[in-house]
Amino acid sequence: MMNAETGETSPLMAALALYSWERDDAAARARKQLGVNELDAKALAYISLNPGVRPSELAGHLGVTSAGITTLVERLVRRGIMRREADENDRRVSHIHLAIDLEKEPWSQLAHFQNTFRGVVEQLDPEVEQDFATFLRHATLAAKEQAASVDRAAVTGVPAA
Repeated sequence: MMNAETGETSPLMAALALYSWERDDAAARARKQLGVNELDAKALAYISLNPGVRPSELAGHLGVTSAGITTLVERLVRRGIMRREADENDRRVSHIHLAIDLEKEPWSQLAHFQNTFRGVVEQLDPEVEQDFATFLRHATLAAKEQAASVDRAAVTGVPAA
């Protein structure tokens, strides 16, 4: 039987599609409310985990050019969201820090759905959670490998196995 919300016939695929849709929708609403785009939000998340990151490292993580990262950082510095600090040993080098707290309002909205969902997951029986996590990790990595194989075949002209 097909799920009317997602168009999926598998209950698990329908549930995963619903989760993805709702997570993405919540993130989009939060970004709109905060006036940041998806790349900005990814940069904020990365800097929160890597305070003092160099612009070149951030550019590599986000997959953007150095000019693109300069534009992004400058725009967010002007808005008071990020700050640049010169390296104490090499003044040519700068480090990027957040000037806002992602744990406090309004910035906590970026992770509100994820944090709420985490709270629900924490109520699961630990064995059920581990079994589901193992399955989901296996299925995700298998799909990723298959997709990479198809991508390689498209580039090389050699059919995927």
